[in-house]
Order: sequence, then C-alpha cells, then structure tokens
Amino acid sequence: MLIAKYLITAALIVLVSEIAKRNDQFGALIASLPLVTITVLIWLKFENQTAEKISNHAWYTFWYVVPTLPMFALFPWANNQFGFWWALLFSIALTIICFIGWSLFAKQFGVELV
Repeated sequence: MLIAKYLITAALIVLVSEIAKRNDQFGALIASLPLVTITVLIWLKFENQTAEKISNHAWYTFWYVVPTLPMFALFPWANNQFGFWWALLFSIALTIICFIGWSLFAKQFGVELV
C-alpha cells in the first residue's frame, strides 16, 4: 500500500508539473486545487482513520494554508527582480513571518497551530 501511495502521489505532482509546462494558467489552476489535501484525506479514509482524525486534518489544513497565500504574490515579483533562488528564499521567509502572525491571530479563536 505504501508503494502505491508513493506512486499515485508522485504521479499527481508530475502531472501538474507537465501541465504547467504547457499552459501557465491551466497549470496554476490545477496546482491551486487542494490535490495534496484531497489525496491525504483519501489515504486516511483508505487506512480506516477515524472521522475525527480526517476532519482534524481538513480543519488544520485550512489554518495552515492561509499564511502561505502572500508568498504567491511576492514570488513572481521577487523572481523577476532577484532570480529564482532569492525569490524562493524571500517567499519562505515571508511565509514563516506570516505563519507566526497567523498563529497569534488563530490563538484568539482557540486554535493552537504550534
């Protein structure tokens, strides 16, 4: 089962990458879909995890996705200005900063992210 999980999950990533090489917008659309989360939810279900465990995964994924969104605005600009690797570094740093702030915000609603 573990090998099948690796193969199917890797195939999804390769498929999105190949689509993105041919069509920027369609590749981005496919990449923006929560394919990894959906795949994980399916794997958890196939592995007979509890409904609570599956629901918790979806709940926390919501809270973890939000602070990553500013990266998608920064990266294209930084990539054009400084090149890929610096843009990636800046984007990672921004995501960490946003995550810390978002964690403090979420804590006000009783959501512990760290």
